Amino acid sequence: MAKNKKEIIAIQSVSKIYHLGETVVKALDNVSLSIYENDYISIMGPSGSGKSTLMNIIGCLDVPTKGDYKFNSELISEMNDNQLANIRNQKIGFVFQTFNLLPKLNAMQNVEVPLIYSSLGKKDRTERVEEALSIVGLQDRMTHKPNELSGGQRQRVAIARALVNKPSIILADEPTGNLDSKSGNDILKFFAKLHKAGNTIIMVTHEESVAKLSKRRIDIFDGKIARDE
Repeated sequence: MAKNKKEIIAIQSVSKIYHLGETVVKALDNVSLSIYENDYISIMGPSGSGKSTLMNIIGCLDVPTKGDYKFNSELISEMNDNQLANIRNQKIGFVFQTFNLLPKLNAMQNVEVPLIYSSLGKKDRTERVEEALSIVGLQDRMTHKPNELSGGQRQRVAIARALVNKPSIILADEPTGNLDSKSGNDILKFFAKLHKAGNTIIMVTHEESVAKLSKRRIDIFDGKIARDE
């Protein structure tokens, strides 16, 4: 199946090593991984297994100590800060467990944040923000601040913010971790819709029930890929 799809992320023999005083910690140990267009992947592993480190490297928030990472066939290590920022802003949408919304801004303003540095004018930005909030069903909550929204609604604002630049890849780190089961299920339905629409979804989770909804599961243990199926 993957052979017919475009490879968008190629990670080859990547290690991430931290030096904590005298101690050497291998957060990732010689990991190789291909991710294809429209994959829906869950990354699982116990605390400290390296799954968040892998997520940060995929999202260009961190760089490998060793090995190569190619994004759309281009080496990340040869990119400058502006090119990396462009990938983070235009190509990848991030969804975090803690929502990471700015408390003084309303839903529209929070979703608009990634567009501030784009070339879009104010009118186009507003249209794009309204469209993203409509996709997640929050057209009636656009002027509400985070403290006026439920946990599920806050996460939907965060998803709208991740979608506003129309990225091809959504990186989600424990997106249902702070939600009750109903809100969590609603969020997972959005991810299923996004995948159906053609997005690539990469989700870190520790919940078996969440992982079962993905099409591919990667288990990480002690910095190595223990399973990929």
